[in-house]
Amino acid sequence: MPMDMKNHCTLLAQRALAASRAMLATTSAQRAAALRLIAQRLRESSVSLIAANAKDLQAGQTAGLAPAMLERLKLDEKGVAKIANSVSQIADQTDPVGQIIEGSVRPSGLRLQKVRVPLGVVLIIFESRPNVTSDAAALCIKSGNAAILRGGKEAAHSNAAIAEIVRSSLRDAGLNPDTVQLVDTPDRQAVTELLQLDSLIDLVIPRGGESLIRAVVEQSTIPVIKHYTGNCHVYVDDHADAKMALDICINSKTQRTGVCNAAETMLFHASTIDTGLMADVCKALLKSGVELRGCQRTLALLGKHDKLIAAIEEDWAAEYLDMICAVRVVDDIDAAIEHINRYGSRHTDAIVTSFLPHADRFVQRVDSANVFVNVSTRLSDGGEYGLGAEIGISTDKLHARGPMGAADLTTYKWVGYGDGVLRS
Repeated sequence: MPMDMKNHCTLLAQRALAASRAMLATTSAQRAAALRLIAQRLRESSVSLIAANAKDLQAGQTAGLAPAMLERLKLDEKGVAKIANSVSQIADQTDPVGQIIEGSVRPSGLRLQKVRVPLGVVLIIFESRPNVTSDAAALCIKSGNAAILRGGKEAAHSNAAIAEIVRSSLRDAGLNPDTVQLVDTPDRQAVTELLQLDSLIDLVIPRGGESLIRAVVEQSTIPVIKHYTGNCHVYVDDHADAKMALDICINSKTQRTGVCNAAETMLFHASTIDTGLMADVCKALLKSGVELRGCQRTLALLGKHDKLIAAIEEDWAAEYLDMICAVRVVDDIDAAIEHINRYGSRHTDAIVTSFLPHADRFVQRVDSANVFVNVSTRLSDGGEYGLGAEIGISTDKLHARGPMGAADLTTYKWVGYGDGVLRS
């Protein structure tokens, strides 16, 4: 008998809502203890998790998944230890729930507090990375929310194994296991039905390619936090230290290419042509195996090379997620800022400079979630920010921006105290 998908998803969301209400009665110590138990059992289950992941890898290879996708999918002993450590780090963080953001006493005698509270039920839709299952679950538990997780079919066995550890640990820690639920069908209709349940689900966070995110936005009646693309830039200023610029450009582009915080465009101040800095950086990128798509001044500087081609307009806005990089010469810092604000995705953009006024100008005028001075774009990451993990990197402006940790999964309520205070 075919599954009644609408009813199935409604029941799942209703259980999540009930669990989120139960979480309101839990303490910080209870949630932290549950997270520590989850981390412990993830470590103890390394062999079984790797075995489950092997099934996904085999299926992925048979289906012809790209090497970058298989890399994201793979779990080994080091990978399991990493996801367990992320859960432990989240457990040890300051609890955002109940924090008093601000307070005041009004002339009427009304004592006001603005207090952090959980969002409620969070739906996370993601693709091939199994670590998102544990990261998202841990962040939602820490922030007192219930999570509905919809992973990609590529990681079905891995996600199911991790989710079962999370749910059994919640149960054994005395919390409602429905605090974390994994959508147990690959049918895409489940996503369509869930995205219509705005009376039960409070927020949707899609993690994946641009096509996935746009499809979620188009269908959802629930607020969505978006991260369409990671078209990140490094601008090498006329006051850049040569070695620093070389190191940052190479690291930003090549340290790991298939991720959203890898640099996709390098901008060089025109003076770096005369100093030789631009040529040094570009030659190092070419030597590393990076294909360059350059403006006319870049082509004139570097001459013929089998990995150097002329850039077209689409290259300036491209997220390659590969060993490809657009390169452009700009006349000054304002031209660099204009280029970034026009073509960038508001994710992460960096300047390399030793001139403080230029650093300040760049920070003030570049409209991105993460703006760096003399830092590789690869540092734009929840773990690097001390969040333990991230539930996503928001390029939106409401309600969160940049890497989202537990505090970004809270909202607030106004709490008023008085002694029979009336309005006159």
